[in-house]
Amino acid sequence: MNVREAAASLLGTVSERAPLTESWPELDVDTAYAIQDEALRQRRARGETLIGVKLGLTSRAKQERMGIDAPLLAWLTDAMVLPAGAPVPPLIHPRAEPELVFVLGRRLAGPGVTAATALAAVDRVYGGIEIIDSRYADYRFTLPDVIADNASSAYFGVGPVGLPPSTLDLSLEATLLEVDGQIVDTATGAAVQGHPAEALALAANALGARGLALEPGWLVLTGGMTDAVPLRSGSRVAAHFSHLGSVTLSG
Repeated sequence: MNVREAAASLLGTVSERAPLTESWPELDVDTAYAIQDEALRQRRARGETLIGVKLGLTSRAKQERMGIDAPLLAWLTDAMVLPAGAPVPPLIHPRAEPELVFVLGRRLAGPGVTAATALAAVDRVYGGIEIIDSRYADYRFTLPDVIADNASSAYFGVGPVGLPPSTLDLSLEATLLEVDGQIVDTATGAAVQGHPAEALALAANALGARGLALEPGWLVLTGGMTDAVPLRSGSRVAAHFSHLGSVTLSG
């Protein structure tokens, strides 16, 4: 299997499959990102538009479980956006997590980006919900597997309230995650690398190492504030934020 074939295989998966590394044991992180980039190329060829990036595995606990010390990056396209209240299309085994979402006002290029310089490039902050969905059976994968799978990306929704970051203490911005009327988890922005601006800086620097940058107008999903919660068909999931309103999606 090569990079192009692996990308096409992942994009064509509609049910659980074995991890790539079971048939490609030498798959490494750099090649996995090449697969991710090729999958983006194929998505764009079929009409999707690149609109930003997301970070995955931003919490310390998730990183420790995977044996890594930095988050993952993945691409966002317009086909992944769900309007507020919209039903989530059928997926393999969807999970939901609340996120803080940045909209960039100017280009942000590494290396050397700090949390302060990263935050200065942000135009607005929104609350959001990301729906993740691994193509691998039982969410069982290695680090290269999940990178190649675009960090388990599926869909996301963004709330109606966007505020300048200077008006918020993002480390203290809280969220309540609700599923079918029950609060199932809570967190603050500090759960994301200590401060979501740290995650943004990491994204800019990681892309910079690949000769890429975060562009004006792009959205950046900074990572799950809570653990991802399984979403059953017909369920209603909502994230309520301290100052950024609420966003709701239906399973």
